Amino acid sequence: MSVLQSLRGQLLCSIASGLLLALCFPGWHQDWLIWVWLWPLLLQLWRTDGAPVIRRPFFIGWIAGLTFYCSNLFWIRHSSRVNLARSLDDSWAGWSAELTGFAAVVVLSSYLALYFGLWSWLTTRFFRPSTRIMNEEPWLRSSLESLRCAALAAATWAGLEFVRGWLFTGFGWNGLGVALYRNAVLIQITDIVGVCGLSFLPVFVSCVVFNTGARLTLSWKTRRRMIARLDFTLAMVTVLGTATYGLAHLSKPPPAGPELRVAMIQPNVPQAEKWEHTDDEGIYTRLYQLTKLYAEARDGASAVDLVVWPESALPWGLYDHPQHPQFLNDVLSLGPFTLMTGVDIQEPNGASYTSAGLFRGNFENMQAYHKVHLVPFGEYLPLRHELPFMEPLLGGLLPGDFEPGPSIEPLTLEQPSLQIIPLICFEDTVGRLARHFVRPEPQLIINITNDGWFLQSVEPLAHLSNAIFRSVELRRPMIRACNTGVTCVVNERGIITSRLEDPVTGDWGIQGVLPATIQLNAEAPMTIYAQWGDWFSIACLALVAAALGARRLRRPKESLPN
Repeated sequence: MSVLQSLRGQLLCSIASGLLLALCFPGWHQDWLIWVWLWPLLLQLWRTDGAPVIRRPFFIGWIAGLTFYCSNLFWIRHSSRVNLARSLDDSWAGWSAELTGFAAVVVLSSYLALYFGLWSWLTTRFFRPSTRIMNEEPWLRSSLESLRCAALAAATWAGLEFVRGWLFTGFGWNGLGVALYRNAVLIQITDIVGVCGLSFLPVFVSCVVFNTGARLTLSWKTRRRMIARLDFTLAMVTVLGTATYGLAHLSKPPPAGPELRVAMIQPNVPQAEKWEHTDDEGIYTRLYQLTKLYAEARDGASAVDLVVWPESALPWGLYDHPQHPQFLNDVLSLGPFTLMTGVDIQEPNGASYTSAGLFRGNFENMQAYHKVHLVPFGEYLPLRHELPFMEPLLGGLLPGDFEPGPSIEPLTLEQPSLQIIPLICFEDTVGRLARHFVRPEPQLIINITNDGWFLQSVEPLAHLSNAIFRSVELRRPMIRACNTGVTCVVNERGIITSRLEDPVTGDWGIQGVLPATIQLNAEAPMTIYAQWGDWFSIACLALVAAALGARRLRRPKESLPN
């Protein structure tokens, strides 16, 4: 076989794996493919026919990652349409906006694909199963070799996903575990290992099944008999154990504690309309009327305890419009409820924050949470002052930076008495942040977000699929009030119990109100993940480092003549 033919086969397998993985996520929802997507790539990385190690494992893995992320994150291109062309829909927005959006997808995907490349290089160079041991040694040694390599490959993947979600402020979206977000049974284990730890499972199972299939094929060719394999049995036992843990949690009775009546407002205001300030009066009227519909007091009592507006619901900053105090006082006078809304706050010292304000009674009685985890290139320009070319190149897109909030403390709701874990925008995709809000008290996670940057794309569903895991990891229910969707309620088991959508078409990108009654846990648990975070993924990194260190120590001995 020529070098060109070999490279062509490697690229085809790599692209196939990337496309199969993309089909697992929102937009396609073929999550069963999470167990098989890796096989085409392993066909090149873990050759069992005696062929030498491929010469470009990093490049082949990188191509798989690039294929996956360019497909999976294609919605990012809409942000430039909104930002540069003030688009209100998916129509052509001009060459500048379209090329900028395409470049953003390619650049981010190229970076994220490096983790695929590194995984491929490590698993090929150091954790590739020995063909001789797998096919010539007794069944126990053969099975142990398969288990060793599969476990190290899975540990490498789980560890790299953790690094990806942390390095350079992190972008941990759509790890393998996220593809299972609709599988209520298997995702329950994330209250121990986190969503990155859940990614260990499909990689481990895929590698073991691939090894088993390869060995059985060779055994049949050479010995004309099939041999049962311990590694396959243990892989299935691992899946069964994970499922048993999940079923045990799902069978528990609902929590006993205070009830919260809430109304989540989805105004469905296009982002460009906010920026252009073409209908500010209409936005204020819409918020007031939608709130009045459910929260206005009747016979001295309101039908809700809490009304939630989405991120940046007000067209102007909280202190930038002279009518805000009167407007919010008018809203709060509708009844004895608490209002939570996203607001932009500029302090007297000049610091600007993306914030959540919790109002009770009047404008002056406000608790505020300032967003801690900011989005690079959306809320601040990285290295604006350190790199001289950043300001002239991108400063026009982002004239000023928001500041990260100084505190990670829950907000307190008075009626009924409970704590709110406030997560703004993409903060509900960051488990390592959310867990720092957890206290052994009745708590509710509230996410307020504005996904209007991404028009009518799959992004709101992708956002939701990542956010669901915060409820499971922390065992706290979550409500989400989103400007353009998806506004919904997620219980502490990661199950969506209600969602705002058109009853006929199922469209979630509508204007409306989602009322709900949330049952809280009076004795909310402190989960292992809440206490220890991503300990499992960090342990995986340590295991990989130990395996590499042990291999290096053995190498001089292995090189000595017999």
